[in-house]
Amino acid sequence: MSLPKGLAEEVSKNLVMVARLIDEDPEQAYAYSRIALRLASRVAAVREAAGFAAYATQKYSEALAEFRAAKRMTGSVELWPVMADCERGLGRPERALAMAGEPEVQKLDKAGQVEMRLVAAGARRDQGQLEAAIVTLQSPELASSSVQPWTARLRYAYADALLAAGREDEAREWFGKTLEADKDGATDASDRLAELDGVEFVDASVDIADIADDEDDEDAAEVAAAERASDVAEYYDEDDEEYEPLEQSEGDLDVADEIVIVEDEDEDVDDEPAAGRDNA
Repeated sequence: MSLPKGLAEEVSKNLVMVARLIDEDPEQAYAYSRIALRLASRVAAVREAAGFAAYATQKYSEALAEFRAAKRMTGSVELWPVMADCERGLGRPERALAMAGEPEVQKLDKAGQVEMRLVAAGARRDQGQLEAAIVTLQSPELASSSVQPWTARLRYAYADALLAAGREDEAREWFGKTLEADKDGATDASDRLAELDGVEFVDASVDIADIADDEDDEDAAEVAAAERASDVAEYYDEDDEEYEPLEQSEGDLDVADEIVIVEDEDEDVDDEPAAGRDNA
């Protein structure tokens, strides 16, 4: 609303493209975000979108700068967890843990607090503190039987941490609970369960090109066999002393099962070399 109408429309079009492409083509989404940023760098929504586009392409330093700018403009703390995760991406898990203890966390809504817990657990794992990561994830939200938008991700992170710590039976249980909450298939909990149970999935689909190649190979083999049989079955004068027929393989017999011998009708005509001898 702070922009002139024409400029606002142009900026909004780029932001729409960021939202559409950020999951399937993050690099393209990032390109659109840069256009919006050049057009309206003083709009908080633009800085936030640019931050998420940079985050999706693992440009964590750039993403963190954009998130900080958006936070200054709005005064909101809702970006606090993703800012902490940028610190993890930059190889600074200790800063992410420090942010997890800041007063801003208490101002987050329930979803934001769960997200912050996930980031903190990830930072613990970055530092090799598996048991501490497991404890970090243990919370009323994890124990609750109600399914919320964050439930599947929280359970999945807990199961994955358990597995990393060698607690396979517990991990299997929590991957199962993740699957119960993951109605949209946002996680690969089913694959992880199958892996734990020793189940291997085989792709039953066959590449059409492979079939065509196989058929071409078979056709070529048949043509070659037919040519060999044809060479043996040339029309020769049986009185020609120089004629030595080629050996015929069992495979050739399938194509040409007899050799045709033609006698000269005119015995007075001198013998001439058969037309196909050179081929023989």
